[in-house]
Amino acid sequence: MQMIETTSLPTEAPDFDDVIVNGKTIEATTILQEMQYYPAETMEDSRQQAAQSLVVRELLLQRAKELNLVPDDSDADYEQLISTLLEQEVDLSTADPETCERYFEANMERFKTPVLIAASHILLGADPNDLEERAARQAEAESLISTLQDNPDRFAALAQLNSDCPSKEVGGQMGQLDKGQTVPEFERQVFNLDVGLAERPVESRYGFHVVRIDQRVEGEQLPYEAVEDRIRMYLQERNYRRAVNQYIQLLAGDAEIAGIELLGADALLVQ
Repeated sequence: MQMIETTSLPTEAPDFDDVIVNGKTIEATTILQEMQYYPAETMEDSRQQAAQSLVVRELLLQRAKELNLVPDDSDADYEQLISTLLEQEVDLSTADPETCERYFEANMERFKTPVLIAASHILLGADPNDLEERAARQAEAESLISTLQDNPDRFAALAQLNSDCPSKEVGGQMGQLDKGQTVPEFERQVFNLDVGLAERPVESRYGFHVVRIDQRVEGEQLPYEAVEDRIRMYLQERNYRRAVNQYIQLLAGDAEIAGIELLGADALLVQ
């Protein structure tokens, strides 16, 4: 996806309308300046996101002034002001132990130790943009797999002869791997393999890999006590986001806003 170059935005935006929030004008030039923080596929998408952010900010500032949290002629410290406003206006209830336990019981698969594997590979490197080369290297990888199915003890020797990875010096051994250590497209495939030689080449941006899983240790279930704090923090953050979203939606629903059509609830969340 090609992103717009925010550094080359024009200094004027004749096609952009001002936005008005309860009679307060947010000028097109202000929106244009804000767009540098919202890179998007199109200029209009960037403008929408920037304008919406400024509308939310203005709604919160106006509400804070209504509650005398800030003088009418000052925006004060925006972050502190919004924090004070939300503490006063939004019910930020904590996640009670019963809720945390229910979440754990419903999502136990999320709370396991990581899967660990030990793997070896033979990399047949290919330019990601050279389709002809990649097809040839894939065929070579398939041929190597066929050879290894009949002669599994030759893996190290074939790695030394054919691999384009420095691991060829140790017979293709990659050592112990956990998630996050390799490129995503490689990881997604190898962590779903059983112990033994993979029946098909594994493709990555680097080329095609002949992969052998030497050992696999499945993740173990963590007890509730080990993840209780993590669950509580997650649920409190989720509750916070939902409550703030609902609050902003209420402010937007009661406001007179012109020059922009506000998007869904997630997009209205205060940044």
